[in-house]
Amino acid sequence: MSTASHATSSSEESKVKTVFRVVSGNFLEMYDFMVYGYYASAIAKTYFPSGNEFASLMLSLSVFGAGFLMRPLGAIVLGAYIDHHGRRKGLILTLGLMALGTLTVASIPGYATIGVLAPVLVLGGRLLQGFSAGVELGGVSVYLSEIATKGNKGFYCAWQSGSQQVAVVFAALIGVVLNKVLPADQMTAWGWRVPFLIGCLIVPFLFLIRRSLQETEEFKARKHRPSMGEIMKTMAANWGIVLGGMGMVIMTTVSFYMITAYTPTFGKEVLKLSSIDTLVVTVCIGLSNLIWLPLAGALSDRVGRRPVLIAFTILTIVTAYPALQWLVADPSFARLLAVELWLSFLYGSYNGAMVVALTEVMPVEVRTAGFSLAYSLATTIGGFTPAISTLLIHTTGNKAAPGLFLGVAAICGLIATLMLYRTPESRNQYRAA
Repeated sequence: MSTASHATSSSEESKVKTVFRVVSGNFLEMYDFMVYGYYASAIAKTYFPSGNEFASLMLSLSVFGAGFLMRPLGAIVLGAYIDHHGRRKGLILTLGLMALGTLTVASIPGYATIGVLAPVLVLGGRLLQGFSAGVELGGVSVYLSEIATKGNKGFYCAWQSGSQQVAVVFAALIGVVLNKVLPADQMTAWGWRVPFLIGCLIVPFLFLIRRSLQETEEFKARKHRPSMGEIMKTMAANWGIVLGGMGMVIMTTVSFYMITAYTPTFGKEVLKLSSIDTLVVTVCIGLSNLIWLPLAGALSDRVGRRPVLIAFTILTIVTAYPALQWLVADPSFARLLAVELWLSFLYGSYNGAMVVALTEVMPVEVRTAGFSLAYSLATTIGGFTPAISTLLIHTTGNKAAPGLFLGVAAICGLIATLMLYRTPESRNQYRAA
């Protein structure tokens, strides 16, 4: 092997290791959110007991969504920290905060033991997780965009979402095993805590990985590190871009939480399928997402972000509700799998282009804070998808109603895409870089 080819091989290996290091914490963030969503029913019985099963579930899902309300604050505070102090330091800080929130939720005794303090502490843990998550996605995405090789930003950035899909699969597989081993009453009583505790055991390993991260060359080359005040002024001056980015992300967050966190609850409580069936479907969704995300990211590197974003928002608008109608007309494992895989194709293909587009439209000096704020504002809507879907079904009596909510989210994504790419200059500027 020549010296040049050996150097190229070493460089590629180094890039792979760097991508793995940076997305590792993103895995934990999504793993924790998924576990809470998967076991919302059991958590409802443990922390939110009520004579009304619907009320208990709504409280549990609302606390799940409450974590997303802290994301904009985390995006601003931690995003400014990362844009000023560096990508590496910020990513280590967010991992520590996420780990603390996870440990809180995993270890709190139930309502029967400590009364009203239990749901209050669970809410506190979820808010801390949300504060950390507010900048985790942005920090990871910006890091990946800044280390990407020329012409491959879409492919690199897709692995931010790719790591989330590994978390979806891992969490669902643990659920499948637990449901096979433990009776239903034990799963409800204490078995649901096991996945949270596993997440806590992974934390030290992830800290070791992230501590070895190097700062990006692009950040080190910047002469000026903006202060919090400067970052706030720049974001205020670019509020239209932040709102446009929020519109694009709404489509991502609603579709993602609908097909992942909400699937076990929807399958079990609405379609009356078994827990194992719904968790197996969720495993398949994660694997499917993991395929489509990098493919769509690479496609957007070749044809541009705009065509991919427009095509898949329109497909979602046209097909989401009919697909859900077909599913609820005759619920079965096969129909649930088919519909969720179709929605996975739509989500993965859209998000593969959306993440990199969002890093490109933000002004470079506030890239992390701007990305994170747009993403976090959108998740304050998308994060409540399980609760909103449950409420829509309860109030309308229409089990396919979540499909309408997804269609509205896709309309937001389409409008935002057309706004951000409304001129020929913007289309060329945000084309594959």
